[in-house]
Amino acid sequence: MSTGNQVAIIQKDITDDVNRSLTRLQDDGLILPMNYNASNALKSAFFKLQEVQDKNGKPALEVCSRESVANALLDMVVQGLSPAKTQCYFIVYGSKLQLNRSYFGTQAVLKRLSNVKDIWANVIYKGDVFEYEVAGGREKLVKHETSFENRDNEILGVYAVVKSVDDEEILTVMTKKEVDASWSQSKTSQSVHKKFPQEMAKRTVINRAAKAYINTSDDSDLLVDAINRSTDNEYEERIDVTPEEVKAEIAEHANREVIDIVPEVTPPSSKQQTAPRTKQLVDDPYDFADDVPPLEQEMDF
Repeated sequence: MSTGNQVAIIQKDITDDVNRSLTRLQDDGLILPMNYNASNALKSAFFKLQEVQDKNGKPALEVCSRESVANALLDMVVQGLSPAKTQCYFIVYGSKLQLNRSYFGTQAVLKRLSNVKDIWANVIYKGDVFEYEVAGGREKLVKHETSFENRDNEILGVYAVVKSVDDEEILTVMTKKEVDASWSQSKTSQSVHKKFPQEMAKRTVINRAAKAYINTSDDSDLLVDAINRSTDNEYEERIDVTPEEVKAEIAEHANREVIDIVPEVTPPSSKQQTAPRTKQLVDDPYDFADDVPPLEQEMDF
C-alpha cells in the first residue's frame, strides 16, 4: 500500500473518532462557535500534520500514537481553533502529538469566554510615553503615546488589556526583563524571539493575561479543560528551570498521561473535576512561560 493511501486511511479513521467524540461532547453541552466548521479545521490540520516531524526528521503521523493525535485534534476543535488561520500548531514529543495555541489562537479562545469581550496587546518602545496606575488593587492604563519612528527603537516592555463584558479594562504589564525571563524558559530555539520580538512579546503578555480569565470563567468545563490542557503543553517539560522546592510537584503534573478519547470520552461532570488543574496553573509562578513554534513554523504567532 502506498504512503498516500496509508495517510488517507489514518486520516479517515482518526477523523471519524474525533467526530464521534465531538458529537458526544456536544450532547453534553459543548457549544462550538457559530462560524466554526470542525470538518474544515480537521482537514486543514491533517494537511499541516503531513509537514510536522519529530526531532529525528520522522513524520508525526508515523511516530505519534493514534490516541495522542486524536486527543490533539479533539482539543483543537473543542477550542474552535484552525491551523489555517495560524491559531494553533502541532509538536511531537516522543511518541505523542501535542497541540499548542498561537498568539492568535489564545486571543480567539479568550473571546469565546462569556466573561470576555475583547483582548489586545501593545509593545512599549523607547521614546514612548507610557503611564499606568493601580486603582482598587488593579493596574489600569492611563496613557500610551507612541510614534511610527519608535518602532525601530529598543523594546522597554509590553502590555495586554482584557475588556470584560461589563466594559472593565484589566491591564497586564510586563517589562522587557520579565519577557526575557519568560523566553529563557522556552524549550525551543530562541531565534524566533530575536527575529520577531514585537509579536512574540505580545504573545507572551497575552498568555499571561489570559490565565486568570480562563480559570475563573463560568463557561463549559469541557472548553476550559481543553484550554488548560493545551496551555499545559507549553511548559510541561521546563522542569530544569524550576526551583527545587516545586520541581517534584510540576514533574508529577508534566508526566501525566494524555486522556484517552478513543473510542470513548468521559467529559468532566462538575467544576470540581477541573479544580486541581486550575489551582496548579494559578499557583505555579512559572506557568506563564512562553513557548514558540519550531523555526519552520516561525510565522505562526
